[in-house]
Amino acid sequence: MIIKDLADCRYFRAMDNTLLCELLHPEREGLDLPYSIAHAVLQPGETSIPHRLKTSIEVYFILEGVGEMHIDCRTSPVRSGQAVLIPPGSWQHIQNSGDFALKILCLVSPGWRAEDEETDENCSDRHKEK
Repeated sequence: MIIKDLADCRYFRAMDNTLLCELLHPEREGLDLPYSIAHAVLQPGETSIPHRLKTSIEVYFILEGVGEMHIDCRTSPVRSGQAVLIPPGSWQHIQNSGDFALKILCLVSPGWRAEDEETDENCSDRHKEK
């Protein structure tokens, strides 16, 4: 049995600028899981850096707070209790548009790999020009 507690989790600044804690990762846990799970936090006014997972599917489940989700050329408000499907290869970023921390459960299938992710700080500007 594996039980992870957020209170014991080590957070770090991820490639996309979110504060992130890996809860379960197949390689790090030595498990045969088809996904990884992380907990991400953005403070009020913070925005993640535009990024994409080239071959993996990602799902954000909004645990707390409100934000604005950007996927390719589409933008939508999001709030706690909602799940957002992010298809492979889609440029994405999320902004905390509320007054409190935006907390997100991130599921990636197959499990997250650094070589699958790329960031582009100019991505959102290119999409606005279309």
